[in-house]
Amino acid sequence: MALEKVNSPKDLKNLKREELVELADDIRKALLNRLTNYPKGGHVGPNFGVVEMTIALHYVFNSPIDKIVFDVSHQAYPHKILTGRKDGFLYEDKFKTVNGYTDQDESEHDFFRVGHTSTSVSLATGLAKARDLRGAKENIIALIGDGSLSGGLAYEGLSNAAEQGGNLIIIANDNDQSIAENHGGLYKNLRELRESNGEAPNNFFKSLGLDYKYVADGHDINKLIEVFEEVKDIDHPIVLHIHTIKGKGLPYAEKDREPWHYNANFDPKTGEPKTKPEPKEEFGTITFDFLTDKMEKDPTVTFINAGVPMGFGFTKDRREKLDKLRKQYVDVGIAEEHATTFSSGMATNG
Repeated sequence: MALEKVNSPKDLKNLKREELVELADDIRKALLNRLTNYPKGGHVGPNFGVVEMTIALHYVFNSPIDKIVFDVSHQAYPHKILTGRKDGFLYEDKFKTVNGYTDQDESEHDFFRVGHTSTSVSLATGLAKARDLRGAKENIIALIGDGSLSGGLAYEGLSNAAEQGGNLIIIANDNDQSIAENHGGLYKNLRELRESNGEAPNNFFKSLGLDYKYVADGHDINKLIEVFEEVKDIDHPIVLHIHTIKGKGLPYAEKDREPWHYNANFDPKTGEPKTKPEPKEEFGTITFDFLTDKMEKDPTVTFINAGVPMGFGFTKDRREKLDKLRKQYVDVGIAEEHATTFSSGMATNG
């Protein structure tokens, strides 16, 4: 196992390039071990999708001097494995020593206890500003998923980053999926960029004054290393738009991306839950039935949510059957402030 040789990012740098592919396999096995045996489970798709990217980041950059900020930190498990916390994924009696998010009390390689979305660019611009005021030289890297880009704070951070200048590397991890499907005009542009290999004339990031590079295969370790080496120590902000597959390496998670965003412990071969809940009424079903009944009786009643419809019983199969209620269902993406203010506008207008 290549993972046996890695107890810190410094060890990773000593591996041969061909060993990095073996390391990716080892990390996925470690992820699967924890996710299938820890009763609470964890975030499946996000972590499986960034294995190669995380290896390449730690191969090129010098953590914790170079600082990597994970948005939401749903995808920080591979980072934890490479930064001295692999026992929390390999041994059941150590599972509780590692929490599901980045945590500055857990490791010098984590800088914030992050549990919500769209924060990484703003946090990274703050780290970069402090670096510049101190006269230091480290790289600052923000890793943000495409789903998190719909949050207002992400827009604010990107706009500020362009004006602030200086070294700042923003990785837009684009797997064409938030928790549920993506919603918002931004995603049409991300699709244009993917389909044109980053060459579409309409480019959201460039319009803000940010430099931009596109990487079509976010699972090619050698290509990722090449790109990261190109931008290391850059003197201005740049967005690396990297296309990945959510759940990469786990067939059922690649196929059904929404339910495999997070899951309790499960059978590694089939994906079936190890503990099947007793059939009983639950609040998601109650909420769905209540709201759809109201929507059917009154065409002005609307269900508005910010990227987590399944939490209110609007699971993918139920959403697909809304039919005539489709116009009364609104998903604004992960944009809670907009959802609230949007609803105020609706209420004011009847």
